[in-house]
Parts: sequence; C-alpha cells; structure tokens
Amino acid sequence: MTSKQLKKQDQVRGSAGNCSPTKRYVKVVYAVVRAGGRQEKVEVGTIVTMDRVKADKDGKIELAPVLLVDGDKITSDAKSLAKVTVTAEVLGDLRGPKIVIQKFKNKTGYKKRQGHRQELTRVKITGIK
Repeated sequence: MTSKQLKKQDQVRGSAGNCSPTKRYVKVVYAVVRAGGRQEKVEVGTIVTMDRVKADKDGKIELAPVLLVDGDKITSDAKSLAKVTVTAEVLGDLRGPKIVIQKFKNKTGYKKRQGHRQELTRVKITGIK
C-alpha cells in the first residue's frame, strides 16, 4: 500500500491521522479513599460529596487511603499506606435528595409515610502525599 492509502485507511478507522509515533507519558496520581462508609477515587482538585463530617467550613480534614496509584507504582498494603496522607478542604454542608418511604397494609387501613434526607459534606482534595 502507498502512504496515501495508509493515511486514508487510518482516517476511515477513526484515528487522528497526524499523531506522531512517539507516545507522551503523563504521570497519573490518584488515590482511593475511605469516605463515610464508601470508597471514592480522588485526585488533587477533585470535589467529593460524602457523608457528614464534623468539621468547620474551610477546615482541613485527612482521609484514609485504601489504594494509591502513582504513575506505574500501585500501593495497597497497610504499612505503606500509613505513610500516605490525603488532605481535603471542607467546602460546606448540604442535604441529599428527599427519599419518601410509604408503608401500606391491605384491608386494615394501615398507612405510614416517612421521609429522609441524608446529611452530606462537600470537600475538595488539596493534596496526596
């Protein structure tokens, strides 16, 4: 095949066509942290909504990492993760959506209606060290 045919074939397949053969390496750093009974994947600058934390607005909190990915290096054992700190800044408190619970029993007239809104905190990840 000629170079024109190859270029046309690449364009049909959806490639950019002007990419250089050398790949650029971008170092990715992220952590999976335990946040309010759940685990969240976070990077520096990520805003996370989690269960309510007792902290003032604009206060600093530390989250417990479960996994750390630093480029090609993956850390998951407890001894190494004890040295890692994930810091976050509290942006504010909010409440989740209203959940309506209804109970009904046939032929008895029993009806019960109940509602719930989860208390949440929004934080911004400021550092992974």
